[in-house]
Amino acid sequence: MEKDKITVPVLVVLGPTASGKTSFAVRLAERFGGEIISADSRQLYRGMDIGSGKDLAEYVRSDGSKIPCHLIDIADPMYEYNLAEFMRDCHSAIRTVHANGHAVILAGGTALYLDSILRSYELSGGAPSPEQRKFLRSLPPEELRRKLALLEPDSEILKREPENLNRIGRRIEILERAPDKNLLEAAKKGEKYEYKFLVMGVFRSREEIRKRIELRLDARLKAGMPEEAKFLHEEKKVSFERMESFGLEYKYMALYLQGKLSFEEMREELLCRIRQFAKRQDSWFRHLERKGIPIHWFVPENEWEEAVSLGEKFFAGEALPAPKRKLSAIFYGKVTSIGKN
Repeated sequence: MEKDKITVPVLVVLGPTASGKTSFAVRLAERFGGEIISADSRQLYRGMDIGSGKDLAEYVRSDGSKIPCHLIDIADPMYEYNLAEFMRDCHSAIRTVHANGHAVILAGGTALYLDSILRSYELSGGAPSPEQRKFLRSLPPEELRRKLALLEPDSEILKREPENLNRIGRRIEILERAPDKNLLEAAKKGEKYEYKFLVMGVFRSREEIRKRIELRLDARLKAGMPEEAKFLHEEKKVSFERMESFGLEYKYMALYLQGKLSFEEMREELLCRIRQFAKRQDSWFRHLERKGIPIHWFVPENEWEEAVSLGEKFFAGEALPAPKRKLSAIFYGKVTSIGKN
């Protein structure tokens, strides 16, 4: 390693939606004196609180003090934040937390954001990153179209050629490329830092995730998610088209507010879509494992001490054991009922 390189240990917390990533990351941050960096493409927008699951009230230590969190509420919902900006801001946040003498806890979230840090994407104004292209090709068609809709709500490709996945992928590459040299250089500033990673995942059975998704959705609806979407549209002037481009909760809130779906239809379709999203996340985690990134999966309620022990070894610079379980070795089979495969 070059002499001017600075090694920064980064603890990454990931897991399927509704698995309890935030609470797990908060416990780890308190235990190791850390600050949390969000890798979520919707939590970075101001005013999108309930639907994106910011759960800011959870960022509190047992003594009542707040745990610092970064890359949350940093952009207006109408602003098109891109991958290069995330990399720039994430590298900056990592340096800030490290300079504070605190542990870096990167938690998320958005697959592409996490992948860009874990596998050190290199952005350029020329050819697209091979890592980014491989990642985009691994996404299901629906997720690929959703990503382009988020980047370019009025995309002509989506209107005229929604099945042309090559063109969709290429357009995403162009849109996510840094718009100018200054942003490129800012995104690359992390190059003098050498990151070492410990990736911890929140493990839940597929049946448990399905149930947790439903409970969480009903709780968010009750907590005012439709009202939040209405406020964004009427007070913050976020168009329904833009809201739909965020996908999942905000898409279906927009459809409901426009009268295109009844409340019951909205709930049922959204529940189905979130469960499908969780399955795609599962596929991505397996993809990471197959690409050689070890993920240590824990059930927080039952294996907390094991997680702490592993974290202590990591921050002490000790060699880490191989993960005791791999998603890529688990076949769920047909889902029947809660508690059964």
